[in-house]
Amino acid sequence: MNAIHEGNPETLRLSISGMRCAGCVESVESALRATEGVEKADVSFADHTAIVMGHADPLALKAALKAVGYDGAIMTTEEDPHADEDLEMARYRDLLRKAGIALLLAAPLMVLEHLELLPPLGGGPIPSGFWILISLLTLGVMRITGGHFFTGALQSLSHRKANMDTLIALGTGAAWVYSTVAILASDNLPPMSRDAYFEAAVTILAFINLGSALEMKARGRTSTAIRALIGLQPRTARVLREGQEFDVAIGEVGLDDIIRVRPGERIPVDGILIEGQSHIDESMLTGEPMPVEKKPGDEVTSGTLNQSGSFLFKALRIGRDTVLAQIIDSVRKAQATKPAIGRLVDKVAALFVPAVIVIALLTFAGWWALGPSPALGYAFVTAMTVLVIACPCALGLATPISIMVSVGRAAQRGILIRQGDALQTAGKLTTIVLDKTGTVTEGKPRLVGMDTLEGQDETTLLQWAASLEAGSEHPLAIALLASAKTKAIPLLPVTGFTSIPGYGIQGTVDGHRILIGNRPLMKKEKIRTQSLDARWTARAGLGETPVLVAVDQKLVGLLAIADPLKEDSKEAILTLHRMGLRILLVTGDNPVTAKAIAEAVGITEVRAEVLPSEKAQIIQELKTQGERVGMVGDGINDAPALASADVGLAIGTGTDIAIESADVVLMSGSLKKVPEVIALSRATVRNIQENLLGAFVYNILAIPIAAGALYPAFGLLLSPMLAGAAMALSSVTVVTNANRLRYQRL
Repeated sequence: MNAIHEGNPETLRLSISGMRCAGCVESVESALRATEGVEKADVSFADHTAIVMGHADPLALKAALKAVGYDGAIMTTEEDPHADEDLEMARYRDLLRKAGIALLLAAPLMVLEHLELLPPLGGGPIPSGFWILISLLTLGVMRITGGHFFTGALQSLSHRKANMDTLIALGTGAAWVYSTVAILASDNLPPMSRDAYFEAAVTILAFINLGSALEMKARGRTSTAIRALIGLQPRTARVLREGQEFDVAIGEVGLDDIIRVRPGERIPVDGILIEGQSHIDESMLTGEPMPVEKKPGDEVTSGTLNQSGSFLFKALRIGRDTVLAQIIDSVRKAQATKPAIGRLVDKVAALFVPAVIVIALLTFAGWWALGPSPALGYAFVTAMTVLVIACPCALGLATPISIMVSVGRAAQRGILIRQGDALQTAGKLTTIVLDKTGTVTEGKPRLVGMDTLEGQDETTLLQWAASLEAGSEHPLAIALLASAKTKAIPLLPVTGFTSIPGYGIQGTVDGHRILIGNRPLMKKEKIRTQSLDARWTARAGLGETPVLVAVDQKLVGLLAIADPLKEDSKEAILTLHRMGLRILLVTGDNPVTAKAIAEAVGITEVRAEVLPSEKAQIIQELKTQGERVGMVGDGINDAPALASADVGLAIGTGTDIAIESADVVLMSGSLKKVPEVIALSRATVRNIQENLLGAFVYNILAIPIAAGALYPAFGLLLSPMLAGAAMALSSVTVVTNANRLRYQRL
């Protein structure tokens, strides 16, 4: 195997220059995907970037882009939050300058024409000299203000492609050529066709540059969220080395470095607090406003804000491995990915420009053959207007710009959208499947009682159980270990530890074979449980989880563990019901406890004693019934079910953000985020539909009107200058509409 394909896929982010319309997206994606080592490539026209996964050589990627007429640069993780902003502002000012230069020539020409002060085209040597000067001035202005369109059109032509540059170059270029021919050979043209369109050419460029500037300004607002995330990363850290504290650049912080954070400062990298205590504002991570108390042993996260107290912490994750860096990476990947509707629109946009050129040629031919005198003049003006008014940009921006805003809005609310498709699908869900532990409940169980048999000592029972559970990662183990620690009960050595998924655990402690688990485990091991059935039923009816303990194949006791409900679970589930969703609680717990928990939060459908492998089967069963299923779980035990669902929503803990099986990660762990995801999805899909409808209606109406559809009935023809203004403003309208999602109530 070639070395370039070894190891885990890498993700590169590229900035693409030269993309000016949606038709460019397919060209860029095709070039990147054809590069050796590329496994996946997604191009975002919304922010002119590409996300490339695989093992491709960055130089090969740049060469591939160059070959199809675009430039690319690799973007790094450690960024200045103001760098993109400064670059965008420079481009914005350049576009405004170009629009101003074009208007400097266009405005006087329009005023003189309106006042009928322009000399005739064929009026002798002085008027001809005037028009030759205007022709040369127009050519110079077109070179300064529209040269990039002509360069882009030529590059596209050399690769047998057509894009927006092609339309603008054809429209304005034809206007200049026709006008120049008209002044140099006016005697050879019909009298009614002796017109110059120099002011139309430069006015079109002025409007398009102005529209691009306004679009860029509006588009800049869509990336506010990602800039805010980048801005949370401090540029320096105060490191303690050899007894001295001094500031170093963030890139120089190493693993296990001891770092001091003072009040009001942001935490530079991820780590564990070792000295002092404080309250940390983690709202950037979870969307929750209340500060979180931190003491020695607690983890702290990069980008969060220290509100009070100075403390020392040890660096555990730096650079690309920090939570903040992974959040930024996840947001960008989601913004670059396309839902199904976006991929379809890209294909349509790629065919759009060739179709417009064909329509323009047919318009020219139709007017020349059938139009009134001067047929040539009418043919030229209508064909030029068709070329100028068509707008693939609005079409291409309709989907990605809405996705970009929504993903950023979600990140501000502590919701990480990992797949663009999730934003299209979540709003269509009909059923939500909820795991119990850590999803509906806090996932922080505690031991609330013990029942013993045959004179079994409670301390010994807890010692055996806690010792065995020390090898388990199950949340119930945490409760037993915490109780043993509180009572200062020492743990004993364990041999032969085995986890039995869905049932419990077993092992040997102090020479005794210990079994801890549910009733199916005891039944499987042929251990009689009747002596504790009454206590088991009573505790389960209270919403507690009874765990049976057997020693040497004989039942000796019962441990009752309670996992408190999350404060907002009931409210979140009520909201989901109001949204018309069917709710199922699916858990490995016993039926009595599961039913008690479900009733407490308002869930009527329960599936209990479900093995982890069976959860995915339940998802598939619901899907075969025609349901669109969302699965909400902790992202570890529920990974198969999360992957099987139409939308997998993983409950995060603030640091577990790399859950590959989930489409959405809820950073705060609050169930209230689930209806927020669904509401945002519905708003996003609605916004995309509005954008697409607007773009399609604009082109469906504008192109026929530009071709002269209103002329037979009303004698009206659209001016090429107005066509340029309409084309420019159509993109601005789409971007502005998408920005409304920034203020969407969730």
